[in-house]
This record gives sequence, structure tokens and C-alpha cells, in this order.
Amino acid sequence: MRTENQSQEHELERQARKRAGAKLGWYIHACVYLCVNLLLVALSAASGRGWAVFPLLGWGIGLAIHGAVVFLVTGGAGLHERLLQRERERLSLQRDPW
Repeated sequence: MRTENQSQEHELERQARKRAGAKLGWYIHACVYLCVNLLLVALSAASGRGWAVFPLLGWGIGLAIHGAVVFLVTGGAGLHERLLQRERERLSLQRDPW
């Protein structure tokens, strides 16, 4: 039988693992982006054309969106967490102004 404290610890552990996994996923995505696009830039330079800019930009936009979701929305002290905390504080003040 779990106590309240054990349940809270379990929930914190679950959230920490989820966030760490999301951040690790972004770091892996960024490394793959860098390696693949270095190869594409080298091939583009060898061919004498500048076509590598298109995959760089397209995939770069996707990487930026992925990073925004991971670090701003779901990250530790991300935007979502800060907004939730503000709303909790407002509701708490409305309920008990003193």
C-alpha cells in the first residue's frame, strides 16, 4: 500500500523521466541533423551547386519546432509550467485573499 508521499515521489520520478527522455530525443535529433547536413553541404559543394540550403532550412524549422515544444512547453521551468504556476497563485488568492 502506497502512502501519499510515495505516490508523490513516484509521480515526480515519472515526470522527470518523461522530461529527460524528451530532452534526450531533441539532442539526438540535433546530432543527426548536424551530421546529415554536414554531409549534404559537402556533397552540394562538391557538385558546385547550392542545393543543400533547402534541406538545411526545412529540417532546421522542424528541429526548431521540436526544441520549442521540448524546452518551452514541456520543459522543467518551461512556459507551460510557469503559466500553470501563475494560474494556481491567482486561484489561491481569489479563494483566500489573506
